[in-house]
Amino acid sequence: MSLAIFDLDNTLIAGDSDYLWGQFLVERGIVDAQEYETANARFYEDYKQGCLDIARFLAFALAPLARHEPSTLYRWREEFVEAKIGPILLPAARALVEKHRAAGDLPMIVTATNRFVTEPIARLYGIEHLIATTPEFRDGRYTGRFEGTPCFQAGKVARLEEWLAETGRDWAGSWFYSDSHNDLPLLERVEHPVAVDPDPNLARHAQERGWPVIGLRG
Repeated sequence: MSLAIFDLDNTLIAGDSDYLWGQFLVERGIVDAQEYETANARFYEDYKQGCLDIARFLAFALAPLARHEPSTLYRWREEFVEAKIGPILLPAARALVEKHRAAGDLPMIVTATNRFVTEPIARLYGIEHLIATTPEFRDGRYTGRFEGTPCFQAGKVARLEEWLAETGRDWAGSWFYSDSHNDLPLLERVEHPVAVDPDPNLARHAQERGWPVIGLRG
């Protein structure tokens, strides 16, 4: 059984769930609008440019989780998924996941966006296996910190290698679909890298390496 690995943001969905969660918090008045929106936009631009300080970003992104009870956070998350994620689900992405499943491959998502945000999105695609940056949870509350290696750039490879060792699986026949040049470490590790609606840097790399380029946005 080969792995069919998918990035999430701007690959399986037509947007960035981390950024949209921040926008949701701003729109609901849960965070200070001017301060949070400015920082959120700056970090997102750093991500697109490939110069994101992941530890600094996570300190920013996970801080709101520490300020509220989990029951309140989960209620907000349900509203977020309905309002922000539902409209950007991609039928072609769902069909691609099902094509791999029918071929006997194991679909999974490997994403830098934290598990709090991404877990319900993975369920919408029927994907059981999710590797994501892990928010720390202690004594019934989120702490605002993260556990282990952030699932970003080379961290995606490290986290996936840990998962392979734990599950006894391997890289044989593996696929990875992504839109972002930030995912080049994992794209270069799998047997079948595929660029999906790629950013300009990834499009250039894909052309140089002869990787397939596909679109899932119709």
